[in-house]
Amino acid sequence: MAAVSVHAAMTDSPRHGRSVETWKRHIVGQLKHRDRSQHDRYQELIRFYTRLLEKTRLTKGILSGSLRRPSSGGCCSVSTLLEQTDQLKKTAGELAYQVLELQQQTRTRERRLEEQQYRLKEEELRLAGAFDSRGTLQQQVVQVQLENAALKTKYDELLELQRREEAELRKEKLRGDRLLETMIQEKQQAAAHMNSRNQRRSRAREAHLQNERQSATMSKVTVESCFSAPSSRSTSPQCLPPLESREGGHSRLFRSLSASSPRILSSFRDLFHRRGRGHSVCSMEEDLVFPVRVSLYARVPVRALQVLEAHEQGINAVRFSSSSHLLATGGTDREVKVWEVRSGSLTHRATLDGSTGGITCIEFDPSLTLTGHRRKVTAARFSGCLHHVVTGSEDRSIRMWDLQRAACVEVLEVSSSCSDLVCSENSVISGHFDSRIRVWDTRLLRCVQELPARGKVTSLDISSDHRLLLSCCRDDSLQLVDLRGHSNERVCFRAEGFKCGSDSSKAVIRYLNAPPLFSPDGCFLAAGSADGAVYIWNVSTGNLETRLPDRHSSSISAVAWSLSGEYIVSVDKSRRAVLWSDI
Repeated sequence: MAAVSVHAAMTDSPRHGRSVETWKRHIVGQLKHRDRSQHDRYQELIRFYTRLLEKTRLTKGILSGSLRRPSSGGCCSVSTLLEQTDQLKKTAGELAYQVLELQQQTRTRERRLEEQQYRLKEEELRLAGAFDSRGTLQQQVVQVQLENAALKTKYDELLELQRREEAELRKEKLRGDRLLETMIQEKQQAAAHMNSRNQRRSRAREAHLQNERQSATMSKVTVESCFSAPSSRSTSPQCLPPLESREGGHSRLFRSLSASSPRILSSFRDLFHRRGRGHSVCSMEEDLVFPVRVSLYARVPVRALQVLEAHEQGINAVRFSSSSHLLATGGTDREVKVWEVRSGSLTHRATLDGSTGGITCIEFDPSLTLTGHRRKVTAARFSGCLHHVVTGSEDRSIRMWDLQRAACVEVLEVSSSCSDLVCSENSVISGHFDSRIRVWDTRLLRCVQELPARGKVTSLDISSDHRLLLSCCRDDSLQLVDLRGHSNERVCFRAEGFKCGSDSSKAVIRYLNAPPLFSPDGCFLAAGSADGAVYIWNVSTGNLETRLPDRHSSSISAVAWSLSGEYIVSVDKSRRAVLWSDI
């Protein structure tokens, strides 16, 4: 049994040696391949494996030495071989375990290597993308540089063009200043010529009137029996037709006329005076001779009495004289037309020309031309002082004029264009496009108060007792301001369908009761709308009193209410004027 065991051990040893040799060659081949690929990363593993190879060679030498010994050693040599075999098996097991550990470490490092290679590929891809982006950015930089160069060239050209244009602008400004001075001089010459012509006409008219008066004083005056009652306070209707026929159909109904009173002579003088005047507008003297008619009852117009095409172009302004017998209209055609209001109809009486621009505002007074504003004049009013006029313009200035000297005496600079103004005692109130109403003291010559408006101010009007100020604004509302207190209480009036038609739309305020009989029930507001209707509000109720439609085909630009309260006239941009009343 022992011999068989020894033989078996001896026969197994070469096999084991051959298997070990094959395994070694395989491991060495793999390690050489790994050494070629990852020599620097596996130095420690290589040194460890080198030691393992050394132990393997030692074991092989021991086995080969034991096989070469003679078999005469008996049981002692067999036991020794068995011990050696066991020792070799242990050593081989340890070596196999170490090989397994090394394989595990190798696989772990291979996984790490793969991960590093994957990350390396990602970084390479990212680097390639970065290089592509860098190339794209470099191309963009080159393109932007080319564009900047083109823009720089264009900028230099624009700078040069700007310099040339500024030089041309300076030349044009100088030329414009010279033209403006020339135009002002021509206007002054034309105004002087017109004033001289008016003075010659006035002197001729006065001479003619003097001759008529002298002939009238030399003739006999027969007074009919209807004037025989000394206590009579009114003219009999039967006595009026001879006067009308004598005047040629242009007489007015006189108030408080008595045949026994000395005023009969002044009435006759005025009659001849009116004949001699021809087509002149009424003067302040005429208004003093004949008191203003004021209706004792509120009379709100309800119907149109007359519709006519008053001008060749749009109408911008309309105004009644203080006697309510004359009406003046001004239009874009640069003409002022005077109409006689009689028996519910308008009769054309005179046409005044000579304006260099469209008419924007009208007031009654002897004719006189004033020049000085650099842009369009938007408002002109007689001030509380005698022979003084205040004007507002788009040149952001308000000027005060002395009519006797025909010269500007004061200039008030404003930060916004003036749209309209009204005059009160020792003050001027102006409305502006910056939504402000300014109050100016004519004695201090400065603005003493600013009132906010609800929008761009288009017109102003003041009540006859100078207590209430009416403003029309572009927010489609009317604002009534109480001027008596420091609080300046405001009331806003609106109506469905009412729209302010333009930056120069006019609105009016009117008391329809005589001042001694004044009550809040007699105050009304009137304004024209963009829909071609006239809107009338009752101040006491704050409600819309009436709406007068269907007579205008375009936006209404201005409305005038006679001081007698009997008539309203509305004008529009399509040359049409409408006379309204309750008759």
